[in-house]
Amino acid sequence: MQAEGLFCERDDRILIKDLTFSLQAGEVMQIEGPNGSGKTTLLRVLCGLSDDFEGQIHWQGQLRRNVDSDFRRDTLYFGHLTGIKSSLTPRENLRWILQLKGISPAEAGLEAKIEAALKSVGLLSYEDVPVYSLSAGQKRRVALARLHVEPAHLWVLDEPFTAIDRKGVAELEGLIQNHAARGGSVLITTHHALDLPILRKLHLGLGKGTWQIQ
Repeated sequence: MQAEGLFCERDDRILIKDLTFSLQAGEVMQIEGPNGSGKTTLLRVLCGLSDDFEGQIHWQGQLRRNVDSDFRRDTLYFGHLTGIKSSLTPRENLRWILQLKGISPAEAGLEAKIEAALKSVGLLSYEDVPVYSLSAGQKRRVALARLHVEPAHLWVLDEPFTAIDRKGVAELEGLIQNHAARGGSVLITTHHALDLPILRKLHLGLGKGTWQIQ
């Protein structure tokens, strides 16, 4: 992904000005900044969930808007809301999400993958329980199970450690590291201190839309 000259403002306040960066395969970029600095706004802009910006965004060398279907297929977005349906079970939610990516429920081995994903996030005995009956942490785990089964080159994770216990935090860090090691890319906002070998940081909220990359 490449971003060139991005400009965003909200309520007449400049959040981002002339932001240019690239995210390569195998990289993890953590977006940092105080609350209200524009972290979530930037992720939504980059993912095509908001058109309220100026500048250009490229995906694999082409304007993102020209390859929108390819970009959405190649991207997994994990926002503040879990994005799961409370009336469905964890198993049904994963089937539904994979169908949105064009994966048939009849695909060979898919049920075994779903079961393994739910086991990995500690929900094996809850796979057929309606999500509305689960705790907040368990609901987040249902959404995080997507990382085990949903094919995507780019992971966009907005505060994914919320409501996750210490064991879950360690497991998620491992997933992020393994995804990057396989050539995937990750954009993440979190106040959690990440300890990853390939980590770049984009700092927002420095005043008047300024930013810094380390």
